[in-house]
Amino acid sequence: QVQLVESGGGLVQPGGSLRLSCAASATIFSTYRMGWYRQAPGKQRELVAVINGGGITNYADSVKGRFTISRDNAKNAVYLQMNSLKPEDTAVYFCNVQSAVDRVDSWGQGTQVTVSS
Repeated sequence: QVQLVESGGGLVQPGGSLRLSCAASATIFSTYRMGWYRQAPGKQRELVAVINGGGITNYADSVKGRFTISRDNAKNAVYLQMNSLKPEDTAVYFCNVQSAVDRVDSWGQGTQVTVSS
């Protein structure tokens, strides 16, 4: 399994921007799927964005056009650029790395993102 550590969370105003980073303790192969999830109190954890091998991305409808996921395999990292932030984006954001072939499914500890009213 891969150890993941998120960073970059904080308090921002509506309409502001934030960039989340996720650093892996081991090599992230290009075929691994990497993604971001979020969970607010009393809410179910939801998929925000994923990026697969080959750079194919998928986003939740609620963040399309505002969030961008990217990866840097040389740095064993995945990023989430968040623009035009809304109060409903407030949540703990978790990084995930997954590979069905290698049976890898790792999660970070989460980083808090708070968007003021």
